[in-house]
Order: sequence, then structure tokens, then C-alpha cells
Amino acid sequence: MTELLAVITITILAVISPGPDFAMVTRNSLLLSRRAGVLTALGIGLGVVVHVSYTLLGIGLLIKQSVWLFDLLKLAGAAYLIYLGIKMLRAKPDMGVETAAPPAMSDLAALRIGFLTNALNPKTTVFIVSLFMQVVQPSTPILVQIGYGAFISAAHMLWFALVALFFSSGAIRLRLLRVRHWIDRAFGGLLVSFGLLLASANLAR
Repeated sequence: MTELLAVITITILAVISPGPDFAMVTRNSLLLSRRAGVLTALGIGLGVVVHVSYTLLGIGLLIKQSVWLFDLLKLAGAAYLIYLGIKMLRAKPDMGVETAAPPAMSDLAALRIGFLTNALNPKTTVFIVSLFMQVVQPSTPILVQIGYGAFISAAHMLWFALVALFFSSGAIRLRLLRVRHWIDRAFGGLLVSFGLLLASANLAR
């Protein structure tokens, strides 16, 4: 019971802490649509499944012990965040029509962007690997460990779906859409900052 409570508590605290996942869901739900935001949240949950899977297979321990492999993962994650951020920084205002419809994003694209944002996030790697290596006991049955992984993934999906629902509703969103290019640029700056912080921390070692 103590182990279960620890997994639940640590997961909730990790999920609600701000980061690239939060920035991406907020941006897509605010500037695109509720559907895009929810699908991004679903993609994030699927990204968590990747982290849980390699941790349960024992590869997580290899990543934790292999400095160059973890550094490579961090650089890949940083590069992806910077790439997304630069794309958003290049957003241009809608000329002439204040109430223009938000740009379209396919369901697959929204799912993919959420998945990659999480799957390439080294902070999630550290969280999942540390949780299973330090909190979950080796004697815990594998089915229970899989259940923990399912809970962690579901918690990410639920939280970020709620974030998407919040930021995609209300008259405030309609007003904000008129300056969506500035909001896009702000979120782009955040993602570039996250990426540069990851890269600089890696190079400073």
C-alpha cells in the first residue's frame, strides 16, 4: 500500500509540474481547437508508454548508467523542442481578418506532436526510470508494475485533457485568437528556452 501511495503521489506531482507537455497542450487547445488539444494530450500519454516500456524491459537502467546514451537522448529532445519553438516564433499575423478561423491541424499531426514532445523529453525519462528503480520494489509482480505504468500514462492523458478543455473554452479564447501569432511566438520562446536549457546543461557537464 505504501508503494502504491508513493507512485500515485509522485506521479501527480510530476504530471502537474509545468514543462514542454503543458506548453504544447495549452498552445494547441488555445490556438487551434479543443480536439487538437485533447489529441495532443493523448499523444503525451502514449509517449509515457514508451518510457514505461523500456524501463520495464531493463533498458531504463542502461540509459541511467550510460552517460553518452542519456546525453544523446537529451540532445535529441532539446533539438526537437528548439525546432518546434522556432516554427512557432515564425508565426505571422492574419492580415485583414481578425476573426479568421484557427489554422487546421490533422488528428494525426496533433497526436504525433504530443507523442514526440513527451517521448523525447529527458525529464520524463528521469522521472519514470527513477520511480521504478527507487520506489517500486524488485519483488513487485510484473503485472502490478505494468498497472503502475498504465496509471502513469492515464494520469498524463487525464490531466492534459483537462488542460485542453480549460484552454479551449470561453469567450476569452475568442479574443485571444485575434492575437494568436503573439501567443504562438510566446509559446515558441518557451519551447526554445526549454530546449536551450536542456542542451546547455548537457554541454556544461
